[in-house]
Amino acid sequence: MAELIRVLIADDDPLVRVGLSLVLGAGPDLQLVGEAGDGAEAVEASRRLHPDVVLMDIRMPRMDGLAATAELRRDGPRPAIVVLTTFDTDEHLLGALRLGANGFLLKDIAPTEILDAVRRAAAGESILSPSVVPRLIGYAVGRSTDDERDGRAARAAAVLDRLTERERDVAGAVATGRSNAEIGAELHMSVPTVKAYVSRLLDKLGCANRVQVAILVHDSRMGK
Repeated sequence: MAELIRVLIADDDPLVRVGLSLVLGAGPDLQLVGEAGDGAEAVEASRRLHPDVVLMDIRMPRMDGLAATAELRRDGPRPAIVVLTTFDTDEHLLGALRLGANGFLLKDIAPTEILDAVRRAAAGESILSPSVVPRLIGYAVGRSTDDERDGRAARAAAVLDRLTERERDVAGAVATGRSNAEIGAELHMSVPTVKAYVSRLLDKLGCANRVQVAILVHDSRMGK
């Protein structure tokens, strides 16, 4: 029997925590190991309970999800952190992703999508919906000056120059939010080969996860 995926919920709304716990209970391969009402509790609980995935709200008292994400990433790339957000109104989303969150979930998505996202995050994949990628890019571009965009584009391009042509192909596919299976089908690779390439990308680019690879790719295109 496969090991259970251990999940921690961090949200200051008790009703949201109850709802998420019920959703996770429908997944026989998932185990809710704890809950936190703010970012400080989330950091403490994560260090104590060692979950595989943290579902992290952004707006919480005492310590928000952004600060908690930064604090947990100082410990390393685990656990996977999936931001819970309303996206349209949360101006801190891009900051959370840059700090190392593995992706985001809209709070009103279907329960089956939440289960799928948790499983993908636990497997090391990014939770970056292709349908939302253009909005994410537009959000980042809209809040940057021309000089800031050009500077980020130049720095990102210099980092990506370290990659081989094939590695750049994989990085570009990762930036669209595709799964390993989808990338494999597009680039005619096996899933284990895709995983090996992604692991190599993280190491060469100094990224904590696939979302940071995606942001780096998008940053490199800002000046074009």
